[in-house]
Amino acid sequence: MPDFADIYTAYSADVYRFAFWLAGESSEAEDITSETFVRSWAKRDSIRTETLKAYLFAIARNAFLERRRKTKRGTALSEGLPDPAPGPAARAERSLALHRIREFLQTLPETDRTAFILRVQHELPCDEIARILSLSVSAVKVKIHRVRRKLLAAGIHKEDG
Repeated sequence: MPDFADIYTAYSADVYRFAFWLAGESSEAEDITSETFVRSWAKRDSIRTETLKAYLFAIARNAFLERRRKTKRGTALSEGLPDPAPGPAARAERSLALHRIREFLQTLPETDRTAFILRVQHELPCDEIARILSLSVSAVKVKIHRVRRKLLAAGIHKEDG
């Protein structure tokens, strides 16, 4: 098994992005990412999925869910949040589109949001997502399809994000 530094270097950005999409906040995503790597290193001999990346995503999801249960904080991002990264007009438009998508995803049930993020953002196969979420492959496919339909119905198209 590779050492901790190699694992962290290879997967920390992906785990952070996943945590950010789940939590909707940078500071919470950083905490979840840190906790994920601490837990994964402590339990490195008991990986239960086929890939290390899927294993890390499962840990990050569990850390996110534990934090939600402890804090009972489920507030969505407000529309008044400023974009922290200034840039040219194209970057600002993209940021706004991503904000709308992230805001929309925060309104969905956690399992639906997680399945969609793992498939679209992290390109995990449905069978790995099913293992992470403890669902059947067909249930995962249905959840992903329904989220896509909801995005279209809400007027959020692929060119938006």
